[in-house]
Amino acid sequence: MEEKNPIQVADRLFAVMETLAATGPMGLLDLSKMLDLNKSTVHRVLNSLIYLGYVKQDPVTSKYSLTYKICRIANHVLDQIDLLSIAKPYLKDLSEKTGETVHLVEREEINGIYIDKVENSANAVRLVSKIGKSIPLYCSGVGKAMLSEMDENAVKKIWEKSRITALTEHTITDYDVFVKELEQIRARGYAIDDEENEIGVRCVAVSLPDPKGGRPRYALSISAPEIRMSNERIKELADMIQKTKDEILKAWR
Repeated sequence: MEEKNPIQVADRLFAVMETLAATGPMGLLDLSKMLDLNKSTVHRVLNSLIYLGYVKQDPVTSKYSLTYKICRIANHVLDQIDLLSIAKPYLKDLSEKTGETVHLVEREEINGIYIDKVENSANAVRLVSKIGKSIPLYCSGVGKAMLSEMDENAVKKIWEKSRITALTEHTITDYDVFVKELEQIRARGYAIDDEENEIGVRCVAVSLPDPKGGRPRYALSISAPEIRMSNERIKELADMIQKTKDEILKAWR
């Protein structure tokens, strides 16, 4: 049974904010249709968000859009993550040495959330990943790296809560096959996203267990177009990312 928000007005406030974040500037009529709410209700919500400083209205087009206040809040949240300040120089160094994009991800329930991303300036290819964006654990290198350090019961629960979908032809959707994949990750010490989340992109990832509790809470990855990620190149990158993992954990303790 799906849980409902006990405070309906909060539900509508965040529905408007999330819609504007996803679509960009919108007029009242289009926003009302998308949310399936009458115009007067949406108008009241928008006025409240304008008063609170989260939404603004363009005086020329009359369209509504989010302000940067939500970004400031997000930055405050990121500032509270101790690992970010510790890991940043190591992420930059790894990106410079490999010439590829490096991600830092934090686990949140059945998903991973990008909390940092370093792109190499010499790399002309830009990946679609963004800080704050979520990615399923079951079909990502970072997710599988963290899951490989969990016990069978924890893995099973996350699998059952996840909406298992074949995002690409390479996505693992059979649980028994997935369990064998985790066994291979444990044996070699790193995970691979073999175009399982996005066609044309391969990743190599390692888990970063929280030194305070040992939980598989974070993960580190190197991502690149598959044309630059041969199996030989992945092995080379795996050695580099494992060394970076050791350096970060040493500095974090």
